[in-house]
Amino acid sequence: MTTQNRETREVCGARPRFAPEDRTFLAALLHRLPKQRLRRLRLLVTPDTVLRWHRDLLRRRHAVRSRPNRTGRPRTLRPIRLLVIRLAKENPTWGYRRIHGELTVLGVKVAASTVWEILRAAGIDPAPQRTDTTWAAFLRSQADALLACDFFETITPTGARLYVLTVIEQASRRSRVLGATTHPTAAWVAQATRNLVMDLEDARCRARFLIRDRDGKYPQVFDATLADAGIQTVLTGVMMPRMNAVMERWAATRRREPLDRTLIWNQRHLINALREFETHDNTHRPHRALGQGSPLGSRPTPINEPDRIVQLDVRRRDRLHGTLHEYRHAA
Repeated sequence: MTTQNRETREVCGARPRFAPEDRTFLAALLHRLPKQRLRRLRLLVTPDTVLRWHRDLLRRRHAVRSRPNRTGRPRTLRPIRLLVIRLAKENPTWGYRRIHGELTVLGVKVAASTVWEILRAAGIDPAPQRTDTTWAAFLRSQADALLACDFFETITPTGARLYVLTVIEQASRRSRVLGATTHPTAAWVAQATRNLVMDLEDARCRARFLIRDRDGKYPQVFDATLADAGIQTVLTGVMMPRMNAVMERWAATRRREPLDRTLIWNQRHLINALREFETHDNTHRPHRALGQGSPLGSRPTPINEPDRIVQLDVRRRDRLHGTLHEYRHAA
């Protein structure tokens, strides 16, 4: 019995409380004595209490010795958990039973209940609650067949207003500047549309839909020419630029990088600047949607050799009179 408990007993007359080490000591000291001897001793506890402490001590020792290295059921391997989450995200209509079946086909042995636990821990809802298709997901799934176009305008220092017609491919992010004019008449738009159709045929582009807004600059011949080429026109909602987000973002990039940093004097100057930026954008400028690659260029290859990293020899190439910079390794 500890000193604190003894003092409490003498001063207050309260029942003492034994610490775990006190119980262990008394149980180890008195467990060999017969029960009759224990009854003759003047203790603060009954013999049954001492024997119960002894049984608890033996039970804990036995539990520790019988399971020295086991801490419960081992957790599912991380690659399997990642694969389950991937299958659930790529297939919104699949429940845990369907995912379990696909894992069985792949030779991954795991219980269906384990698949359910993995999905629940990752915060993934059951299949009926995650089957709604968002507009962004729909555009990504149909990107290979989608084009987007738009008119944007710029003003020269003399006050002349110029209109530019641009088309971009949703999947590859390749942009095409169809032309610029001060008066986008029906004849001019029709000719630009025919040029676009020929370019798409030469590039073997399999576009089936073109997204555009409801601007009055598009004549009926615009939609008719595209329909003859097998391309259906899809109109965006009124004042809903997010339905044509890829084109809107490209237009913002075009304003921020070349045009806002260049004084455009006339139509010819504008065409030359946009053609230069089109080449830069399609062959060099990195796109996050393409893994920091360019639409017509090669994907970036990481340098894993320490000697090459230390001895980097990077050269700069200027475009648009130094407004745009491109960096490449020296040959």
